[in-house]
Amino acid sequence: MSNNGFSTTILHSDRRGGVEHGGVHKPLHPSSEYAYTDARELAAVFQGKAGYTYARQGTPTTGALEAKITQMEGGVSSVSFATGMAALTATFFTLLKKGDHLISSQYIFGNTNSLLGTLSDLGVEVTLVDATDVEQVKAARRPQTRMVFTETIANPGTQIADLKGIGQWCQEQGLVYVLDSTLSTPWLCRGVDVGASLVVNSMSKYIGGHGHALGGAVTDTGLFDWSVYPNIAEPYRKGNPTSWGLTQIKKKGLRDMGGTLSSDAAHRIAVGAETLSLRMDKACSNAMALATYLGQHPRVKLVRYPGLVSHAQHQRAADLFSGRFGALLGVELAADLDVFDFLNRLKVLVLATHLGDTRTLVLPVAHTIYYEMGPERRALMGIGDNLLRISVGIEDTEDLIKDFEQALST
Repeated sequence: MSNNGFSTTILHSDRRGGVEHGGVHKPLHPSSEYAYTDARELAAVFQGKAGYTYARQGTPTTGALEAKITQMEGGVSSVSFATGMAALTATFFTLLKKGDHLISSQYIFGNTNSLLGTLSDLGVEVTLVDATDVEQVKAARRPQTRMVFTETIANPGTQIADLKGIGQWCQEQGLVYVLDSTLSTPWLCRGVDVGASLVVNSMSKYIGGHGHALGGAVTDTGLFDWSVYPNIAEPYRKGNPTSWGLTQIKKKGLRDMGGTLSSDAAHRIAVGAETLSLRMDKACSNAMALATYLGQHPRVKLVRYPGLVSHAQHQRAADLFSGRFGALLGVELAADLDVFDFLNRLKVLVLATHLGDTRTLVLPVAHTIYYEMGPERRALMGIGDNLLRISVGIEDTEDLIKDFEQALST
């Protein structure tokens, strides 16, 4: 991050990095291959020199976006992927081996839970714990433990892990600490400030912000000493160890697995990222107002939002997120309300499975994104049949409240 503030730095990132013809945005580079006039230079790029060869491993457009993400996170470097799930998959699959042990929060996104199941099938042992309590994380430690994973804000229960406590312990133990920061974004919480080794962002969500491009990113904070990590392959043990982990993730995740972000999507996300702080502040403000209103409504059983003093990790969230509490709500309707009939009465909110859009989105959790998980696992996560996930957007606050008012009063 430059000496300027968050928004100023991101707004001027491309221009200050040098753009031909005086453009303020990095141009879109659709080319699949990149040619060289000097064969030695071509070989040098293949052997680690900065440059571009084949778009599967990145383009100048994705590179510009990666520079923005690195600046946002205060890290040392980033690599982009086609989706947030591709970023997570590349991280787990390239840094863990059969017989390794991963400690993960039990409060994680449904697709991530499925991914951990696949890891288990391939021989990586996975232990799920309540990461809001660092002592439970510590108790799960084994000789084979290599990595700890959690989300900043859980989806959809909004539990807040002990991010700093886990970070301090992982540094003491020499463990890789992977933090999914999608729901908080680097505007609310930077991984480097809580001791994370790697930060994953689904850029499809708040960073892109407009629901029109998929993308993911992994950022190395520079806090982990990759020279002591046994799973770094010999070809990547070259030069400064700070780059070893991300180089392996990039080479195997892009070159081998092909989870490449397109230049078109990268360009869209990069432009959207310029207004991240403005959008997040408005969405957080809307979420606080909506949570307060719904928390007092007689036909709402429970509201899960870190901004409410009733939330189990309210004070932790206040300390971590500087008075902003995210834009995701878990709202459990009264048992006598039919969740589908209620949703069909909404006029402003959009029934859609996404997060971090400018529009407010809502869906019934147990019947959709967590359906495959089964009732037993849903019960463990506190997901009832009448639980709604609400991703709050930037509409006029009064319109959101009125929409719930009319749908609840019918």
